[in-house]
Amino acid sequence: MTGELMLGGIVLLGSCVQWLTGMGFALVAVPALVLLLGPAQGVVLANCAAGAICVVGLAGGWRRVRPRAMVPLCVAAALTVPMGSWVARRLPPAALLAFMGALVTVAVVVVMRGTRLPALRGTRGAVAAGAAGGFMNSAAGVGGPPVSLYALNAGWTVREFAPNALFYGVVVNAFSVAANGVPRLGVSRWEVVLAGMVVGASVGKVLAERVPEQRARMLVLLLALTGGLTTLGKGLWGLG
Repeated sequence: MTGELMLGGIVLLGSCVQWLTGMGFALVAVPALVLLLGPAQGVVLANCAAGAICVVGLAGGWRRVRPRAMVPLCVAAALTVPMGSWVARRLPPAALLAFMGALVTVAVVVVMRGTRLPALRGTRGAVAAGAAGGFMNSAAGVGGPPVSLYALNAGWTVREFAPNALFYGVVVNAFSVAANGVPRLGVSRWEVVLAGMVVGASVGKVLAERVPEQRARMLVLLLALTGGLTTLGKGLWGLG
């Protein structure tokens, strides 16, 4: 029962911050999910939940998707998703935890710094960001940061970024689920996950009207950084 409550709370928090800021489900939820369910099940559950949230979120904004940018992003991601799955299956559990924690931590720090890189502009930048995102999504469940950096270097506004990020999330998570499979959860746990997603979405929508976007975004990144460092520490402890 305690495990189910923790699972529901993690999914609720991840869903809440996703609807509050337009990003962050995987960054916030993945570290906690892999500690609760193990690396493999935590990642595939994050892929499924994040993909479902992106589908719902995209329903009202799909007309603002930019195909010229999304095609190279998504094609590159599709090519590197199998590589990420291959790496994740072959690492020992402790090494995989350390790897995931390091990826989340580095991704959060890079996004917080707002790094601008000429290599992440134009079609080449889209291919690089998509490839990195596909690998990270299937290996560690966090494929969004490279796309965020691409959008930052492309000069996109938040309004332009949101629908394109959701579209990318639908595609890359669909490929990741195809490569990694569906999490093996009982009926009761699936019910908890669904309830957490619904309640989290409701709370996030309410908070979005009251919490300044910049403050909410920083909170998400701090939560993600804490989770990444915790997962990294547990993995390194296991290796020792």
